[in-house]
Amino acid sequence: MDILRLLEDLMTLIDETPKYGPVTWRLDRDEISMQISKIRASLPQELKAAVSTVRESDRILESAKEDARTSLDQAQKESEKVVASARKDAERIMEEARLQQERMVSESEILKLSKAQAEEIRNTAERDSINMRRGAEKYAYDVLGQLEGVVGKVMTTIERSKQEVMPSTAQPTQAVVQTRERVRV
Repeated sequence: MDILRLLEDLMTLIDETPKYGPVTWRLDRDEISMQISKIRASLPQELKAAVSTVRESDRILESAKEDARTSLDQAQKESEKVVASARKDAERIMEEARLQQERMVSESEILKLSKAQAEEIRNTAERDSINMRRGAEKYAYDVLGQLEGVVGKVMTTIERSKQEVMPSTAQPTQAVVQTRERVRV
């Protein structure tokens, strides 16, 4: 629960109540504002720093997610372009082979040779297309791996900040240790 945000919400609620209307709970509006300011001022600096760290971590995590989405989208678009280009090349090569085959139809040995070449070209084009797709998928996998590393660092920073805020007598729970190990894996 974010105590600073709750205090801000309470202050907003007071500010939105009509000034010349009934007094809230029979208390003076200025007195309530002063008490909220005192509560805010008496909060430990570590709590304020922890809240700031969590907000920054959330911002970094969202930024990393957006970067990963953008990278993945770019990788997918690039792989689609590569596959489309390979298909066009394969179709062009097949058409050339078909035209060449028609020209050589009169000689059966040449016809057999051109069919074999056309098949070889088609197989090569399909292999190239598959290899290009695998390369694009590997690139997307690598980008996701990098994102996983960034998220792991963010989780480590959060855990470290929590440890700094945690009272010295408290020991980290088994769930915290398991969370850290899961992130490192």
